[in-house]
Amino acid sequence: MRFQDKVAIVTGGASGIGKEVATRFVAEGGSVVINGRDAAKAEAVAREIDPTGKRVAVHAGDIALPATGEAVVKMATDRFGRLDALFNNAGIFTPKPFLDLDEAEYDRFVDIILKGKFFAAQAAAKAMKASGRGGVIVQTGSMWALQAIGATPSAAYSAANGGVHALVKNLAIELAPYKIRVNAIAPAVIETPVFGTFLTPEQVKAVLPTFNAMHPLGRNGQPADAAEALLFLASDPASFITGVILPVDGGVMAGRQ
Repeated sequence: MRFQDKVAIVTGGASGIGKEVATRFVAEGGSVVINGRDAAKAEAVAREIDPTGKRVAVHAGDIALPATGEAVVKMATDRFGRLDALFNNAGIFTPKPFLDLDEAEYDRFVDIILKGKFFAAQAAAKAMKASGRGGVIVQTGSMWALQAIGATPSAAYSAANGGVHALVKNLAIELAPYKIRVNAIAPAVIETPVFGTFLTPEQVKAVLPTFNAMHPLGRNGQPADAAEALLFLASDPASFITGVILPVDGGVMAGRQ
């Protein structure tokens, strides 16, 4: 199994892509610490993944606060004795026209997406460096940081994820001497609960299928599509890959039909 006896942190691990990553990491022999803001939701996911409670721990908290990243890393090393991978997955998405965005909304995107990933990665890298074994940091970026989509105006979201992509390149160089690899995926439309944060259930059901045709492969992505890419980048077969932003987008960045 790819992750036998390995330990990972998954931020945003209580739903969508993060939940899928945590589930598969444990299924392949690893242990995980799930971070999310909703403690009850995270605990329920932990029980679902591992009813014994032996290989899944939960730390609830806002990843936008640097102290949360530090605490999650401490939990991983205290509970499981090591840290091999950080899946920096937490994020938010709410399309809104640039001219209508206010400062508070801008700050929320930057704090959760960029600041959160920055300081969680810093805390993890310190632990990985101290261990002498190195490790892997995999960020969830976004295709919207590579290409604008008129139907979903997302200037602040895209700018924050553009920072995440730049962070990957810089950390890949800075942390390479410590055997720490840093990569990211840039997903297109992945059908996760995030759409329910700004659409009603009826709207989600009606709107999401309209994006299938945007992808040359003819369908939206599923959490498993993104999770498998994240897990590959964290695995030993990817040991010579660092500093990469991998589109997981059904062909969107390749062009249009």
